Amino acid sequence: MFARWSAAAVLLTALAVSPAHADAVANFYKGRQVNLIVGYGPGGGYDIYARLLARHFSQFIPGHPAVIVQNMPGAGSMRAVNYLYNVAPKDGTTIGTFARNMPLIGLLGSNANAQFDARRFTWLGSASSFVHDAYILIVRKDAPVKSIDEARRSDLPPLVLGATAEGATGSDVPIILRDTIGLHVKQVMGYPDSASIFLAMERGEIHGRVVDLSTVKSVKPEWLKPDSDFRVQFARATRHPDFPDVPTARELAKNEAARALIELAELPYALSRPFAAPPGVPAARAKALQRAFMAMQDDPQYLEDAAKISVDVSPISAEEVVRAIDRIEVAPPELLDYVRKLLGQTRGGG
Repeated sequence: MFARWSAAAVLLTALAVSPAHADAVANFYKGRQVNLIVGYGPGGGYDIYARLLARHFSQFIPGHPAVIVQNMPGAGSMRAVNYLYNVAPKDGTTIGTFARNMPLIGLLGSNANAQFDARRFTWLGSASSFVHDAYILIVRKDAPVKSIDEARRSDLPPLVLGATAEGATGSDVPIILRDTIGLHVKQVMGYPDSASIFLAMERGEIHGRVVDLSTVKSVKPEWLKPDSDFRVQFARATRHPDFPDVPTARELAKNEAARALIELAELPYALSRPFAAPPGVPAARAKALQRAFMAMQDDPQYLEDAAKISVDVSPISAEEVVRAIDRIEVAPPELLDYVRKLLGQTRGGG
């Protein structure tokens, strides 16, 4: 297995770029454009992070190329991942951000549409490791069930939750909650982006959704009043300090096997807002992009702009992303099989 990591290891352990290489990188990027592919439509959490990065990334890349966001929604960001891996130029002029669960889906091999190897991307890092965030179930006050206990009863109407596509985090997490905590849900999929799901909630077309807490803080902060609705916290080992009365999925798990499955499904959140370039980017340019990504995370203006829109900044490096993927790969086989079968059983369902 370790041989498959050799290229990534060489890249990630390279020494700082030499002055000659730095000049070559600057000469390459000067006057060019870096396209930032976003696997979702405008207005959602991934798009918000991408546009924040696009405003600041250029000043940290040698040669200061323009950074232009291009939205490429489809199949829960699978379309963008496959494009980045198989089609996009491998010269360092294209980078992308996509669903945090894409490496898990690729490693499981349960989705025939996943035409990529997560180990081979040129990882830049993740803008958030989720330590200050949570993935929450948020529901309208007029939903037919009024508590988590009622939402787990099969004799009551199901919660109707919206999502973009099969394989997206917003559709997989309700499935996992169904099988691990007994949540009684029905999913409506096919919304083009996060903004359209929020609109569907406002119109009463659906009862709720699962979504990043940081996204709600940024886009719909009024929905987070203590008495606004009920929630479950996912991707949290402990309750978020802002919501000490809201239980975590781990607390609600039906048994130890269910809790172990939840913990495995939560692993991708360590790379909550991943950014990557295609495989095969020249080493000096790859190193320059990785260094620029991490340098930006400490920039006062970047941090100020992030605070204005209430997004979490808890970055991890490219090397840490690789380690997170490694932890997924070496999870117990029975848990990987469980997730593989679980996701496979629900494709095409609703």
